[in-house]
Amino acid sequence: MLELIPLPPAGEKSLTHLPAPAKINTFLHIIGRRADGYHLLQSVFALVDWVDYIHVHQRPNGISRQDLNPACALPAEDLMVRAAQALQQATGCTLGAHIEIQKHIPMQAGLGGGSSNAATCLIALNRLWQLGLSRTQLIQVGAKLGADVPFFLGGTNAWVEGVGERLTPVALPPAHVTIVKPPRGVSTAEIFASPLLNRNSNPATISDFTEHGRSTKDGWQPYSFGQNDLQEPAVSVCHDIQDALNWLSQFGLTARMTGSGSAVFAVHPKPVATLDAPPEWVTHQGRVLVVHPLKNWFL
Repeated sequence: MLELIPLPPAGEKSLTHLPAPAKINTFLHIIGRRADGYHLLQSVFALVDWVDYIHVHQRPNGISRQDLNPACALPAEDLMVRAAQALQQATGCTLGAHIEIQKHIPMQAGLGGGSSNAATCLIALNRLWQLGLSRTQLIQVGAKLGADVPFFLGGTNAWVEGVGERLTPVALPPAHVTIVKPPRGVSTAEIFASPLLNRNSNPATISDFTEHGRSTKDGWQPYSFGQNDLQEPAVSVCHDIQDALNWLSQFGLTARMTGSGSAVFAVHPKPVATLDAPPEWVTHQGRVLVVHPLKNWFL
């Protein structure tokens, strides 16, 4: 179980083994569309203990990045590099950094791995470069990189609205989670363009969500609230998602796709036996986190 990591001493030139956790969407409703084409959503994002590890080393100038497991190599101009460059531009900082990543969270999964990597880099560089930005200021930088980045900078599980920029912290009960990622990924743009996408779910409120969570004594019912409106169009272009949903369901677990897929998950109040998944799938059995491990890393 990941715990809060204490602040490093001032003046450090390298910060290593920094976790960048994944997230799941416990539900995801599309409730409309703005005039500019962006979809309006409601969701609850929950941090989970499936993490990438990032090492950041201060340099006199320039931004470089290295993959520590080449099998999961990222594009040269990935979101971490862009995050570092955005932070330089926002603050006028001329220092540089070398970023190393040990990737574990699968890509094209709907788990937010790229956004989480960028957020951890912003948090680390804010410390290394001694910029002293507040959480709010760092979120302003992160919001320009992607809709999920502010969530990972917020530090807590959250009710999410708008296009992903409006966050309200929510308390989620402890829970175990099983996640499976079939081999194929899906294009988020393709899912949002699908004629099968429901864009008119009825708006909900945080009260609806919390009241649903009080409906049973075991205290984990909020994880079954609502549905993922992206699941039907995603299944239509990637049948592996339905296979994963069916596979989890055979163990008596209520399965749901996270984000735009292709990973699916089931949340349960007690641990389940290790599941023998097809060898080509990536799986994780872990926990929902209460807070981000770097939540307190702000000057």
